Amino acid sequence: MATTEVRPISAEQPAVPSFTPDFSPSFTPAGLDALVPAEVARKAESVGVAKAKMGTLDVFVLSVLAGAFIALGAIFSTTVVAGGSELPYGVARLLAGLVFTLGLVLVVVAGAELFTGNNLIVMAWASRRVSTARVLGNWGIVWVGNFVGAVATAVIVYVSEQYTFGAGEVGQAALSIAAAKTSLGFTEAIALGMLCNALVCLAVWLTYGAHTTTDKILAVIPPIAAFVAAGFEHSVANMYFISIGLLIKSDEAFVDSLESPPDLSGLTWGSFFADNLLPVTIGNIVGGAVMVGAVYWFVYLRHRRGEQPAG
Repeated sequence: MATTEVRPISAEQPAVPSFTPDFSPSFTPAGLDALVPAEVARKAESVGVAKAKMGTLDVFVLSVLAGAFIALGAIFSTTVVAGGSELPYGVARLLAGLVFTLGLVLVVVAGAELFTGNNLIVMAWASRRVSTARVLGNWGIVWVGNFVGAVATAVIVYVSEQYTFGAGEVGQAALSIAAAKTSLGFTEAIALGMLCNALVCLAVWLTYGAHTTTDKILAVIPPIAAFVAAGFEHSVANMYFISIGLLIKSDEAFVDSLESPPDLSGLTWGSFFADNLLPVTIGNIVGGAVMVGAVYWFVYLRHRRGEQPAG
């Protein structure tokens, strides 16, 4: 609480109240500097509590938005790499990653609930501020909402025939991406999912320390561009990438018109769920909740006492 000091009256100086702010350790004065990691941890914990206690309908609607936002980043990425086979592999992947960051920028700045980022709620759970049921309930609702938003966006893109643009290069790129994702081994997909969400949750972690919209955008770009460029696996992005590939595959006339279509024999709805979404989701949880959330909780929050478990 601020304290007030009244200075003595003199001929030279009238009595003027002097306010000395008393900042508690949990808060930082407003300024241009980012929050220090310990304060970011406290903020992440508080955000986790708020997310876990949000109403079911609100969570679901915001989750649908997040699925659509990530899908928009995926559309941008697919379009940019279409027809870019002459570029060096690393350059093409970098371009794909840079434009894909649109998705998380929209989630963070516009506001939405993303399954991979919400893995950080584990910090509030570890501090016993939210129950296990609330954490799992939030993750389940958000995952389903993300799926609805991403697949609905894929359906709209398919109906628009955007995949035929560039003399079919966009559709060719979409099919190649989907086929590659459903051909991963189960263990491989888990490992790639772990690496991916470690970077995604680090991006979200950095935005918690930011003060401005510009700060948040700049914090998002490097980690997200890195995971895409490196070929790591993001469950929500794959909800779009694979579903649009399956929809394009159903357009047999388009597929037959391609000079060198990829092998689509393994691209099925069964492989979508069993060979990709399941292992990648497992990997994302380990990468986000354990490799980032649990580690930072252990370092910065485990010594605190007196928190009461939520219902």
